[in-house]
Amino acid sequence: MRPTLIASACLLSAGLAHAAPAPAPTRLDHILLWGHGIDQITSVMAVKLGFQVRPGRDPDGVANRYIRLADSSFIEILGITRPNPKFDPGMKEDQEALKGGPGSRAFGFRSSRLDAIRSTLQAKQYAVTPFFSGPDSAKPGWRLFAFDKAPLSSNTFFIDYKADYAPDQFDPANTADYRVTREHPNGARELSSIWLVSADADADRKQLENMGLGHAVPVKLPELGARGFCVPVGPTALLALQPDGAGLAAQAMAAGPRILGVSYGVTDLGRAQRWVERGYQQKLTTYRGLSGESVLAPTVDDLGLSVEFHALKPGGSPCPAA
Repeated sequence: MRPTLIASACLLSAGLAHAAPAPAPTRLDHILLWGHGIDQITSVMAVKLGFQVRPGRDPDGVANRYIRLADSSFIEILGITRPNPKFDPGMKEDQEALKGGPGSRAFGFRSSRLDAIRSTLQAKQYAVTPFFSGPDSAKPGWRLFAFDKAPLSSNTFFIDYKADYAPDQFDPANTADYRVTREHPNGARELSSIWLVSADADADRKQLENMGLGHAVPVKLPELGARGFCVPVGPTALLALQPDGAGLAAQAMAAGPRILGVSYGVTDLGRAQRWVERGYQQKLTTYRGLSGESVLAPTVDDLGLSVEFHALKPGGSPCPAA
């Protein structure tokens, strides 16, 4: 089974038992993003936003495709391709929560220490699942575990990959293909942050700290009408947010907790901005975000979440100073 089917099916969590901190994951890995349909979401990501979209598979009427970045993170996009598709339980849950519309309710942490993390979480009374691997038993390329009850307001899982796992290439030894598939017209190079929204950002912060992800920094995002916490995860950041007055966060929460948005570093912010402006036929204004000069693409109707681009910044903490 592949990460999409397990991650969206098996997710959920437990109370705050006292035990040694879990080993911190290396970074945020990817989100699972549903579109109105697989071709619709592919068009939005490629034409309106300037990403290169790679092929995936289409088992039982639910197709997936990939957007892979130079920092090894990616976006897995999902769409229904025929009437009466066969959903696994997690997909059915996603579709019911999203009311058949676009959006994301699941994301992954990556770590090479899955066994240690899972053992520590078990000791803290989190109801973790067994390990799952894929894409098939003959040649597994990834391994993950999730939760039988979500510890956070959005579903999450922990995943790791074999060094030679390359699902978007026929020949893993072809380094030129590997490089080219991670180059995007909009200049996107890295995943900077994933933004969760719920009615209680501090509850997410406490769970993250109990799971071994501390050092939260209070943040306020007026562009989203949100406030909460920025939690560093290696070179990336997980934002635990809640609405702060009117705005995109309050609009999203009207439909329930979910992933509010994602942020990507680009080589040329002006180029990314021009691409989105052409795609959406409207002028955009830059602002000073958590990652510096940024622009917010108007993607909520198309994707059910916001996409932010910001100029790449060298080194430093993924969260602002307290």
